[in-house]
Amino acid sequence: MKRTWTIFGIVALVGVILDQATKIWIVSNLEYRVDSIDIIPGLFQLVHAQNPGAAFGFMRNMPVNARVALFLFFTVIAMGVILDMVRKLKDTDKFMPVVLGMIFSGAIGNAIDRIHKQTVTDFLRFYTDNPEWIATLRSYNLPPEYPSFNVADIALVVGVLMFVVHSFLEKDEAPESNGAPPEANGAEA
Repeated sequence: MKRTWTIFGIVALVGVILDQATKIWIVSNLEYRVDSIDIIPGLFQLVHAQNPGAAFGFMRNMPVNARVALFLFFTVIAMGVILDMVRKLKDTDKFMPVVLGMIFSGAIGNAIDRIHKQTVTDFLRFYTDNPEWIATLRSYNLPPEYPSFNVADIALVVGVLMFVVHSFLEKDEAPESNGAPPEANGAEA
């Protein structure tokens, strides 16, 4: 087995386990939309939220079966693309299997929730009690509730950001070809 598959598999498995374990703990210990635990008072807390939609509740008003089917369709497509990318990696690559494993684990973690209960458990929330900040946020037409997120969301966002940065850096490091075929760039014919 290629080392890239091993790295990818370990990262994906650990990400899914962390995501599901934290969600189970939240559901078991915090009452939905009632309880909260202040980690940094006035800034960061643990809550129990169930998001039927995507980020910021996007598509939450769609019929349940259509919404779940749509999310699962895109998850299956994303999984196929990610697995194909892992298959094409060089065995010496150690960075991209981690990145792709993070993205994969985030997609799987939220898909498990959608299959199991048609919503995604979110529990990490940044917030403010500062009236000036609240007025500023509302001036941008943000919802009165602060959005919450979970470990799968973190894995997805961090993984995608790492992928994008790596893609830009990889383009910068690519040798310039000046339009000539590869054999004409210094290689003997």
